[in-house]
Amino acid sequence: MPRTSLYNTHVSMGGRMVEFAGWELPVQYPTGPLAEHKAVREAAGLFDIDHMGQVRVTGPDALAYLQHLVTWDVSRLNVHDAGYSLLPYADGGLVDDIFIYHCEDHWLVVINAANRDKDIKWMQLHVSGYNVSVENISDETYMLALQGPKAQEILQKLTSYDLDRIGFHQCDFMEIAGIPAMASRTGYTGEDGFELFFPDDRAVEMWNAILEAGKPLGLLPAGLGARDSLRFEACLPLYGQEIHAEIDPISARLGYFVRFEKGDFIGRDAILKVKLEGPKKKLVGFEMVDKGVPRHGYEIADADGNIIGEVTTGMFAPTVGKFLGMGYVPAAYAKRGTEFYILIRGKARKAKVVKRPFYRPRYKK
Repeated sequence: MPRTSLYNTHVSMGGRMVEFAGWELPVQYPTGPLAEHKAVREAAGLFDIDHMGQVRVTGPDALAYLQHLVTWDVSRLNVHDAGYSLLPYADGGLVDDIFIYHCEDHWLVVINAANRDKDIKWMQLHVSGYNVSVENISDETYMLALQGPKAQEILQKLTSYDLDRIGFHQCDFMEIAGIPAMASRTGYTGEDGFELFFPDDRAVEMWNAILEAGKPLGLLPAGLGARDSLRFEACLPLYGQEIHAEIDPISARLGYFVRFEKGDFIGRDAILKVKLEGPKKKLVGFEMVDKGVPRHGYEIADADGNIIGEVTTGMFAPTVGKFLGMGYVPAAYAKRGTEFYILIRGKARKAKVVKRPFYRPRYKK
């Protein structure tokens, strides 16, 4: 099982290591996931996210190639811009969700860990007809995420670059703790913060420098447990749960990231068909009315006991203080206030559809 370059560091800090997306990663530290979650909401948390993959796209046809490959209008990304997008199959299902960074002399595409090999093969499969190079740079590139309202204050201690220059979904190159890096104002927690890209062999040095700079401000190392609860409260999708090969962007309520007006792209007609006809099922957020903890994979039933859907993610939301979930139900059940039942260990527990996101993100605009 692959490990990141910080594996020994995590173990020495008491990190509890688990398998995730084929990698051995820390699910929590001795502080515990609730404390780590709270730290990100109130101060900052530092995440090792080097299991993510990075692909460099270059060449005269790089823009045209990406336009064909993804749902977003990549031409809208100026140099130093970053944008969320989707990789669709021809039938409208999703290969992955990704982030695209427009650097001065190349494009950087960040992909999910579990999909790394699949995504790269998919991207390489579609280079025909384009003067473009698709290069997997995952092994040489390290990735950390510093998230929370004090993230900028912490990172500013380590660089002479004025971080106010980086707006939401923007990026730039600089030195951080003497290490050449790219910082992007992106993340997966619903808070302001940065994702950092730098040479793999400087991982321990960067990790320790950030933790030291952030210690007086309440920074904690954070594991997968807090990462999941944070993204869940902000209703950010997780590939393999809210989105996958059988789900289209419209059903997943990601239609904003599909730009039909840009012209043709893989899956355009199939996705447009769903938009015009209306999705048969929709992703909803729900709150438990009866006592019970909804979990991924639990069935959703109507009042007559008919199975109508499935929970994609569910848990106690620490910031909100409620038991909440997301799941797919028929479109007729997607209206706010609609009630249905979650089958928890053989018992039907009432839930109702509520507004998403559960926690309003506090991004720097």
